[in-house]
Amino acid sequence: MNYGEIKKYDIADGPGVRVTLFVSGCRHHCKGCFNAETWDFHYGNPYTEKNHPYIAGLTLLGGEPFEPENQRELVKLLKKVREMYPKKNIWSYSGYVYDKDLIPGGRAYTEVTDEMLSYIDVLVDGPFVEDLKDITLQFRGSSNQRILNLREMKL
Repeated sequence: MNYGEIKKYDIADGPGVRVTLFVSGCRHHCKGCFNAETWDFHYGNPYTEKNHPYIAGLTLLGGEPFEPENQRELVKLLKKVREMYPKKNIWSYSGYVYDKDLIPGGRAYTEVTDEMLSYIDVLVDGPFVEDLKDITLQFRGSSNQRILNLREMKL
């Protein structure tokens, strides 16, 4: 898996100051995407565990974290983050729809999807739709996207 950028101090992609990992590779190709260079799975640098000496809170962006090629590496990272920082929250953005694409039989479902989702506190799902762009929305780019508190949904 490659990544385009790691922001150590991000305040735009979740509450508080967060570490944000922009993974490479996305098949959605949303019109108006703010990060289109990350569509290429080969964009950026290879991800290794040495890239993160610490994590205070983590947000996964892209590209697309839930592309099957990315899930297998990210699930290992998320497990370590959850073990090392159990009280910190983890957010992920995905152009895939939680209850359609990330369920058994869904377009992006793999053998590690459920485990990956189990480590995520908040998922912002749905593709960015330029015609629904709304700069007044907090933590979303377009009004079709949902902010899902996965911890509350699992109760």
